[in-house]
Amino acid sequence: MKNDTKKAEIKTANQKQSKIEVDNREYAECVVLRPVGYPFEFSLMDENIEITNKELFEEYARDQWLGLVVKENSHLFDQKIIPDYGFEIVKAKPNDSIISENTRIKLITDELDVKKDETRIKSNILLSDIVGQVNAKNKIKVITKYLENPEKFGPWAPKNILFYGLPGTGKTMLVKALANELEVPLYLIKATSLIGDHVGDGASKIHDLFKKASENSPSIIFIDEMDAIALHRSFQSLRGDVSEIVNSLLTEMDGISENESVITIGATNNPTSIDYAVRSRFEEEIEFKLPNDDERLSILENNLETMPLDYDLDLGKIVKLTKGLSGRDLKEKILKTSLHNAIANDNDTITMKNIEYALNTSKIKNRDIKGMFE
Repeated sequence: MKNDTKKAEIKTANQKQSKIEVDNREYAECVVLRPVGYPFEFSLMDENIEITNKELFEEYARDQWLGLVVKENSHLFDQKIIPDYGFEIVKAKPNDSIISENTRIKLITDELDVKKDETRIKSNILLSDIVGQVNAKNKIKVITKYLENPEKFGPWAPKNILFYGLPGTGKTMLVKALANELEVPLYLIKATSLIGDHVGDGASKIHDLFKKASENSPSIIFIDEMDAIALHRSFQSLRGDVSEIVNSLLTEMDGISENESVITIGATNNPTSIDYAVRSRFEEEIEFKLPNDDERLSILENNLETMPLDYDLDLGKIVKLTKGLSGRDLKEKILKTSLHNAIANDNDTITMKNIEYALNTSKIKNRDIKGMFE
């Protein structure tokens, strides 16, 4: 499309240049852009952009880039932001044309959102893969019923649930299985990652997390190590920013922002260390227990199915020797360590000798820990 009403200043898309007289270029009908971020790390700026008014952005972009030559797979830079923010030219119609006052500018953000949405987790774990924890499985049925039909619950909707129990008992595994079977987004995050470097960072991260989950509802937010940000008040002097973070978390958990169809699940090894104001927001506290003898046997059998070496083991004896160990301990500390020991000794088969080595190396003596800081 030719436009002879005005001669625009001609510049290339990748650099600031002086005027270039070009008589045979067409003006662009439409340019499709994808935001790609800053050319280098800039800690004071957020690489995510949020377009609240597409028409306003189009006018802003057209005014800034008027006269630029646009070529597909090259870049435009927003020179009003320091450092310049980059946009990839996905499509230019026609290619190698000039942005005019009539050029339509469209922005693709979906792919960027997926790339930047690092907290969103996908999993293939099923509830049937989790051995034991019958009580926990029964209690989360309310989440299943709610997320399957949110409108039916109304004011009776579950909002905040606390998982607690020793490490390795399956808290994270259960929430992954739940989200997978319900086919809803899971936003899984370590509480420590919500703590920022500057004042206000923590509150902003919490707000962004809940906003993202709300935009993709129904969804589940899983905050692991809850006590790291919601520390009991008796310990708050150790953390100067805890008050700000707790207040932001309380605001979101109270539903002031109307996070419809969003379930918040917190996890902790020690619920007594959580600030009472936060703990009181959890409608249900679900305990995760260590596996009993039968459950430890099932965990061993399930993990041995994928063992890369042959094995000759007395599983009944191992069950008795591993009382008090979690499912994760059985896999990581016993079976994996015994596998590594067998390979290190050029053995083709894992035997009880390798298991005994793993048991000995995994033991932590209480007296060693007790005197550590004395």
